Amino acid sequence: MVNSILFISGGEIVLVMLLALLFFGSKAIPDIAKTLGKGMREFKKATNEIQREINDYSSDIKKDMDEISSSVNKQATEIKKEMNEVSSSVSRDADEITKEIKEKYED
Repeated sequence: MVNSILFISGGEIVLVMLLALLFFGSKAIPDIAKTLGKGMREFKKATNEIQREINDYSSDIKKDMDEISSSVNKQATEIKKEMNEVSSSVSRDADEITKEIKEKYED
């Protein structure tokens, strides 16, 4: 059924044109075609505007996500740096305590 709708033969087109001519008359057909053309133009314009708005909105979201990702990565780097400093400090303190304990019990 779908294939028969998609493939219209030349005879069917002529028949539709004759029926349109009979229903609307020769003077009304150009006006109908003009109105159809305007409607199609408006539809295409609206479609393009919707696509543009979607693209603008999605680019704003992508920009925001990139900024958030950058901020999170920066904070994670700072936290890792601080953790390394704390770890080094704890290791030094543990070494000093171990050294003091050894010295105390060796005497």
